[in-house]
Amino acid sequence: MKFVSYWHDTAPAFAGAAQGPVSGHYDVAVIGAGFTGLAAARQLAKVGAKVVVLEAERVGFGASGRNGGHLNNGLAHSYLAAKAELGKERAIALYHALDASIDTIEALIAEEGIDCNFRRAGKLKLASKPQHFDALARNFDALNKECDPDTALLSPEDLKSEVGSPFHGAMLSKKSAMMHMGRYVVGLAKAAARHGATIFEGTTVTEHWETNGLHTLKTSRGTITAANVIVATGAYTTKNFTWFRRRIIAVGSFLIATRPLTESEVQAVMPGNRTCVNTMNIGNYWRLAPDNRLIFGGRARFSATSDQRSDSKSGEILRESMERIFPQLKGIDIDYCWGGLVDMTADRYPRAGFHDGLWYAMGYSGHGAQLSTHLGMMVADAILGRADRNPLKGLEWPAVPGHFGKPWFLPLVGMYYKMLDRIR
Repeated sequence: MKFVSYWHDTAPAFAGAAQGPVSGHYDVAVIGAGFTGLAAARQLAKVGAKVVVLEAERVGFGASGRNGGHLNNGLAHSYLAAKAELGKERAIALYHALDASIDTIEALIAEEGIDCNFRRAGKLKLASKPQHFDALARNFDALNKECDPDTALLSPEDLKSEVGSPFHGAMLSKKSAMMHMGRYVVGLAKAAARHGATIFEGTTVTEHWETNGLHTLKTSRGTITAANVIVATGAYTTKNFTWFRRRIIAVGSFLIATRPLTESEVQAVMPGNRTCVNTMNIGNYWRLAPDNRLIFGGRARFSATSDQRSDSKSGEILRESMERIFPQLKGIDIDYCWGGLVDMTADRYPRAGFHDGLWYAMGYSGHGAQLSTHLGMMVADAILGRADRNPLKGLEWPAVPGHFGKPWFLPLVGMYYKMLDRIR
């Protein structure tokens, strides 16, 4: 078993990183070389802006290279809950931004010729309990009429041709997609560099200050100045940016990938070949990889760390969950086990905009793979003075009380959601 991300291990390395010391002045400095930062850098560089991307590790090291490989439209919440909390107009606008984000990724892949196994697969939200299906049906009725007609409600009988495990029905979101995340992020980095962005890997930002509108960024490899700065670090945001750290809760999410399944095993487990998520609070999500491995993930442990020891423990929990859902895979070899951090907000809505001289997009709360490219490009457009299309503009973002860096409260949150899963 390899304790590395399947996406990292099966993608080509990015060979276009700049060498030598970090120095000079830039129109825009982007901190973080994930989907958000690279999409913003590409958008800016395409019109001739002088852009630098500063990445502490390597391209796609964080959440962009450690997720489940889903591009699911729809919100982290039910549409009914979002409408109640945000109002109908903003709920619909944010929902449609998720739709548009997948369109954006599809168009970018075609424009830049990125080979990353993109496919419109559709997403199944699978009801784990009978009462969960009742809630799904109520949400579907409102969503399908008011916001997304490209949805369907499936019965347990319908699911027999979709997934080789009994569930109590599902909602199908037809616009959802999947892709190889490692190949996409490397292709996005190549595109940004090809358009003129300078990308530094292994470059940690250690200090930041602003004087009369000019930003200075001190890094582990030298110092630069910039007219604008985009913070695109999500759950990996450092203590240099305390305002964001107090509003982001870094939660571990963990995954395993089986050996490649045979065709008969694929038909027994995932004949519909869609992205899947169940309705438990501490739930699971899964899909088939391009080489027919089952990639199975979840919040196996409420932890803000991800290292081999943590990943190994979580892998054992995930195997047990996978074998409960798919007993036909009991004892199968697990080839990969890895974890990463998810940038959650207290209300699970993402945020993007401008604060105290800094541009940002983060807080994707488990939906960043699809939304981050889109929001990164929107932030870039705002810097360029283009029309403001930010669906999150004006959404308040209070700090999490008592949170100053490490989320000490995560075990308590985990206990609460475990209790909910037992009683609901």
